[in-house]
Amino acid sequence: MLGTGDMVAAARSLREQRARVDAAEVEFLAAVDTGPAERRGLAETLAPELRMSPQEVEARIQAAVDLASRMPQMLTAMRHGLTDGYGARRVLRVTAPLSDAHARRVDELLADKLTDAPVSTWQPGNLARHAARLVQRVDPGGQTARARTADEDRKLQLDHGEHAQSRLTVDLRSEVASACYARVDAMARRLRRGGETRTLEQLRADVTADLLLGNDPGVQVPQAAAQVYVHLPVDAALSISDTGCELDGYGPIPAPIAREIMTGPESVWRAVLCDSATGEPLDLGRTRRRPTATIRELVRVRDRECVVPWCRRPARHCDLDHEREWAAHHGPTSLTNTGPRCRRHHRMKNAPGWVTRYDPIRGATTITTPTGATYTGEREPILTPRRQSPLSRDEPPPF
Repeated sequence: MLGTGDMVAAARSLREQRARVDAAEVEFLAAVDTGPAERRGLAETLAPELRMSPQEVEARIQAAVDLASRMPQMLTAMRHGLTDGYGARRVLRVTAPLSDAHARRVDELLADKLTDAPVSTWQPGNLARHAARLVQRVDPGGQTARARTADEDRKLQLDHGEHAQSRLTVDLRSEVASACYARVDAMARRLRRGGETRTLEQLRADVTADLLLGNDPGVQVPQAAAQVYVHLPVDAALSISDTGCELDGYGPIPAPIAREIMTGPESVWRAVLCDSATGEPLDLGRTRRRPTATIRELVRVRDRECVVPWCRRPARHCDLDHEREWAAHHGPTSLTNTGPRCRRHHRMKNAPGWVTRYDPIRGATTITTPTGATYTGEREPILTPRRQSPLSRDEPPPF
């Protein structure tokens, strides 16, 4: 085992290595940036190699440019292993509303303050707090404008996590967020005093969901109307097994959880019949209460995500794109000529230098970027294929 001194030295070495790697990334991204107009295309080109989403790459390019031009002292600290990319980005968020001149002044003052500062000062949260105080000092008259700018960026986000759980986050003005939390907390505590067995954390979450869904808060664990696709091998179409359940827009979920959702009085569910030899969907069950366009729905069920290999946007949030163009090449609107493509990649499909080939039947997408790099991705089957299908390839499916 490492002694205390060796352990501290190893931790310091790891931190310095990470910071220098982050600094190298910043320098690379700042050097290859060609300006805001072409940044999105650059992000798409680099995303497969950096193993990040294009949105994350674009954000990192912007951060790199800001560090290099507005906060060079912070970048120098990264090169010396004093802080990593996360800490630097926290400072950038604080200084984002400032002019370039004011941002560079904050950078200089912060560097002076950190010269003889204790180690704890370099923790990201502490760095951000020190930077915030310097922002007030450098630009005291801009506080109101900064608050209004931040308020314009308020948003609601849904992030899917593990174990059939997801996170809903909302950015609001502080007094509004505090009032919302206080109301939810008061309702949860009142229910708790009334003999509820759920914990306060569970009650706060359930009350919030009830308020958003229009339910009576806290009466029971919230239930929402949901559309659940139950993927079944075609030879098991008349039964529901304990595998193969998938929640639209999330992914695989345990069968008992799927059944709880399916039995909700407001939920809609339908079977997706799959060829057990390939795992690919063949058809959608015909019976449902809410009508929809069958081709559009089957394409979304089949592909599940944007067809671009490094994009994970759910197909239900994508455009239905014609592989052979509708207007230019008279491509039909059919299952064999369409695939889901998010609006970002739909617009980029015909941009100069981008070449895309998509086979909707095999689910294979090949993309060549303006740099000449080629990437290929294939759709994964919904169910694990069997070696032999119970259906003859010469016979149509029984529906």
